[in-house]
Amino acid sequence: MTSHPDPRALGAFLRARRAQLTPQDCGLPTPDTTRRVTGLRREEVAVLAAISVDYYTRLEQGRVRASAPVLATLTHALHLDEDQQQHLYQLAGRINDQPRHQRPPTPRIRPAMRRLLDQLTDTPALVLGRRLDILAWNPTATALYTDFAAVPAQHRNYLRLMFTHPAIRGLHKNWAQDARDAVAALRMEAGADPDDPDLTRLVGELSVQDTDFRTWWAEHRVTSATYGTKRYHHPLVGDLTLDCDTWASPDHSGQRLMILTAEPDSPTHDALRILASWTAQQTAPAPTKDTTR
Repeated sequence: MTSHPDPRALGAFLRARRAQLTPQDCGLPTPDTTRRVTGLRREEVAVLAAISVDYYTRLEQGRVRASAPVLATLTHALHLDEDQQQHLYQLAGRINDQPRHQRPPTPRIRPAMRRLLDQLTDTPALVLGRRLDILAWNPTATALYTDFAAVPAQHRNYLRLMFTHPAIRGLHKNWAQDARDAVAALRMEAGADPDDPDLTRLVGELSVQDTDFRTWWAEHRVTSATYGTKRYHHPLVGDLTLDCDTWASPDHSGQRLMILTAEPDSPTHDALRILASWTAQQTAPAPTKDTTR
């Protein structure tokens, strides 16, 4: 290490930084009552960083030394820029533990998976990342779920949308079971990379925003199921019963192709064809006008 810890200065920096943030800045619910503190409460920072309130309190009071993983989660929880992050690690005496690249590059879709996705014209399909981030989708998936392109990239996560997007939440006829299964799938991923700061931030935000998520996450239920049945009620085509299958990419990138299919000649199969046709009409290019006359 090239710096010495300064617990008092670290605590002062943490207090000052959380005072500069509002719940809205961090995606937390807007409080209904008048707040007695400026900025975020200690409890809110602890939840966002996925650490105990007691540990965070002792950290602010200079009674415990922060580990590198905790500093990484605090960087995201407190929305620190690069200079603030460097200052945080320096005060904690862990400047050599600072990540060289705070933001990893956006995962690239394998060309073969991209081609397969483009060829699935009548079937909703998504490419998911390790944290259930939605990396790519086809037009029929847009027609079924929502316009993913209109969702900010940092919020384009399958689990987050299940809990926070009204249209997607309302689409699921068995929302509680589907959401609980998705939480278990994310918990399985967390076991493979428990120090992932982006995953920690996602868990922290959803824990604050939704009681069900907080309860189900605490159950430590896990699943690696790659298939199942989804039952939806779509506002345009009504009830749908879809087989959901996922295939992992062979390159160990953690990317998975999720495809939703229906029994041939079933009402759901016909409904998907209607959705696909409707999507094609919505995205068809306008006729080219002849401006030479």
